[in-house]
Amino acid sequence: MRLIYTFLFYLLIPIILLRLLWRGVRAPAYWQRWLERFGFLPKLSNQQCIWVHAVSMGEVQAAVPLIQALQVRFSKQSILVTTMTPTGSRRVREVFGDSVLHVYLPYDLPGALARFFARTQPRLLILMETELWPNLLYACQQRTIPVILANARLSAGSAAGYQRIRGLVGEMLTGITVVAAQTNVDAARFIYLGVPPSKIQVTGSIKFDTPLPKNFLEQAAVLRSQWGVNRAVWIAASTHEGEEEIVLEAFSNLKQAFHDLLLVLVPRHPERFNRVANLCRRQGFIVARRSKGDVNVNADIYLGDTMGELHKLYTACDVAFVGGSLVPIGGHNLLEPAAVGLPVIMGPHVFECAEICRQLLEAQGAKQVEDGEQLANIVKMYLNDTTYCQQIGENGRKFVRKNQGALVRLLKIIDDIYCQVNH
Repeated sequence: MRLIYTFLFYLLIPIILLRLLWRGVRAPAYWQRWLERFGFLPKLSNQQCIWVHAVSMGEVQAAVPLIQALQVRFSKQSILVTTMTPTGSRRVREVFGDSVLHVYLPYDLPGALARFFARTQPRLLILMETELWPNLLYACQQRTIPVILANARLSAGSAAGYQRIRGLVGEMLTGITVVAAQTNVDAARFIYLGVPPSKIQVTGSIKFDTPLPKNFLEQAAVLRSQWGVNRAVWIAASTHEGEEEIVLEAFSNLKQAFHDLLLVLVPRHPERFNRVANLCRRQGFIVARRSKGDVNVNADIYLGDTMGELHKLYTACDVAFVGGSLVPIGGHNLLEPAAVGLPVIMGPHVFECAEICRQLLEAQGAKQVEDGEQLANIVKMYLNDTTYCQQIGENGRKFVRKNQGALVRLLKIIDDIYCQVNH
């Protein structure tokens, strides 16, 4: 099965390259560093390294506390961080600079992977969430490199998709040493696909352990003073194509009741920042942009068009809607706003984080809506009742604190396997 998969992958290379060209029209960074995607890179280190793979921005953000802990724990060991997207790559550089090695993960082709392994010499691979590549796992198995699937999650849809190619998946999963699953539900799905229960540990989600940035309260207070301390402010974060229109319609309805209401709008992908700004202006809204340092107390919308500042923006707001959930993306990180005490709102499409969503709703730290009309109604309810708003936010904060500890459990697994490798 793996050989057939590899043959088909080679046939798809022209289409993959065309897709890179097309994506580069909106995000020119996709036109750069193509050689890395085929394993052509200089030798990165004279010693073996601990390797963490986080595909994009969200996975990198989740992996930040883990990588920081690895740097302390293995201070004499090189840490390699790979990503597959420019936004993920940029975040690695913003947070870690040159303190870690960083390149793109090559495509899942035997030749590209062989070149990559020869130049990186990984001793241990930590895959974040659900990055399962047949040839990558086979190459690790052939080189006796342990693989930890960390913060592992598996949605019902993904599990069903893998089930349809069970022969390939079964062969691939033999290359995993340990699955550190986020929840019992995720663990059960991995077992269903053929991972032996002895290889699975439920550690929880390390997103609960993401530390709050230094001085974030002071920085948020500065933002709030710029916006107007007496204004009500709600944030719609990590929004996608088709979602901003729904949010803006809800905002228009809310403006009838709250004339000075400010919307902080944060699109998920940087290449969409300009288009979303133009969309807001076409609808008659005055827009201030974070990237330009705009300070306009008369602005209707503050566009969060920078990277790595979401914690600060959340903290300066009163209510949070988390995107990727009013359109069928699967939802994004609800724990960031909950951690700073904001009441959280999500749409119906949360299949990528279903268990955490269920638990947060059960803890009464969030509300779920079906459409823009319900979104406007929930925001209005919160803004009209600040005591209730604060109580829901505090419920979310307590929920996050209660579930911390996954990072410690994951580091114990890494320590154990690292010791086995070195003995």
